[in-house]
Amino acid sequence: MSIARVNGPLPGPKGTELIKQWHKYEADVTGFQAPVVWDHAHGCVVTDVDGNVFIDWTSGVLVTNVGHCHPHLVKKTQEASAILLNNYECANVQRVEAAKRLVGVLPPHLDKCFFLSTGSEATEGAARLMKRYTGNYELVCTMGAFHGRTATSAAMGGLSGPKKKYGPALPGMIRVPFPNPYRDPEGWCEGAPEFKKYFDHLELLIDANSTGSLAGVIVEPYQGAGGFIFPPKGWLKKLEQWAHGNGLLFTLDEVQSSYGRTGKMWALEHEDLKPDIVTIGKAIGCGVPVSAIAATSEVFSCLEKGELSSTLGGNPVASAAVCAVLDIYEKEGLVQKSAEMGAYMLAHLEKLAARSKHIGCVRGMGLVMGIEFVLDKTTKEPAPDLTKKVIVDAANQGLLVGKVGWLGNVIRVAPPLVITKEEADESLSIMENVILALEA
Repeated sequence: MSIARVNGPLPGPKGTELIKQWHKYEADVTGFQAPVVWDHAHGCVVTDVDGNVFIDWTSGVLVTNVGHCHPHLVKKTQEASAILLNNYECANVQRVEAAKRLVGVLPPHLDKCFFLSTGSEATEGAARLMKRYTGNYELVCTMGAFHGRTATSAAMGGLSGPKKKYGPALPGMIRVPFPNPYRDPEGWCEGAPEFKKYFDHLELLIDANSTGSLAGVIVEPYQGAGGFIFPPKGWLKKLEQWAHGNGLLFTLDEVQSSYGRTGKMWALEHEDLKPDIVTIGKAIGCGVPVSAIAATSEVFSCLEKGELSSTLGGNPVASAAVCAVLDIYEKEGLVQKSAEMGAYMLAHLEKLAARSKHIGCVRGMGLVMGIEFVLDKTTKEPAPDLTKKVIVDAANQGLLVGKVGWLGNVIRVAPPLVITKEEADESLSIMENVILALEA
């Protein structure tokens, strides 16, 4: 018996009316999504207001790693809500426990954390730390990166969307290429493990653009919004060595890549990276708004009392969520499940790519994969219109997906880590039907 069930074209009658009301009262400035009005969700299964049932490949944009509305997470946040909702900068029982638990699962050298509310807040805080610790103000960032939509995080990002038409961005950002194995006309992915051609070019960019006030480097382990782009093995380690060799702090933006998403608890584990700062968000609360900065005691010591704060950061409900999520990881072995199910799904998608004239590349680690669509496999001309069609057609067959990429041509495959083989098989079958229909 199938899991997904869609009764007629989307949106249904209730969904149509709610979307009309939504756009009447709230600005219609969100991204392109399938016309689905969510009603409730559990695990990997979403039900909309018209009773349509979907398998979710979005995880609410890589947030709900433990699945939607996990009973333990719901219970613990409900209990915390009945006791205390907010107390600003004072300690609370849940906050103390959350800090202890988070540091306990971090790499040993990252012995301090600080709680905030959003990923953008975390990357902004990381920028402040790099500047404050070094006394310098320039940051090395990558083209195609997404670090948030606030002023500093958008300036650090290498995508035009968050910055376009808003006037001059924050100065001091030096952007360098992010090597893309699928699209590499310059050869930045060649010459591992030294990547001499790439780092010679990086040095030229630094020399041409820096005023001599370099503070640090910030980079994603893989570029999420940029298109689920995974750099060649060894490049991140070399970048870390370059940063430390030049006296810079090295920040890894793990807002999206942490908590088992890549098949490791932290993406940094794949190359034994030892960043000075790590930004954490999304899955740390699995739907409850919370983020964090992790760093060494030495790095945090540059700040004086009151230099880093947050109105809602560390509130008892969010802190209870942090602990509950870690409980679930320990009990259910989600990191290992991500590695195993990710390998299973990736193998199926690679076979599908071989049969399709429009899939130029399938790539991924653990349960984060990208399907890049092209008009022609030889020229690799991007096909952003096809991704929009795939989103709508997949939803009408019971599968929720989204698109990413600076070219707008990548479908995101990132289901909750609790996805079962039955759910994986059915969702893969739906995607196969949708993609092969494009060939007709």
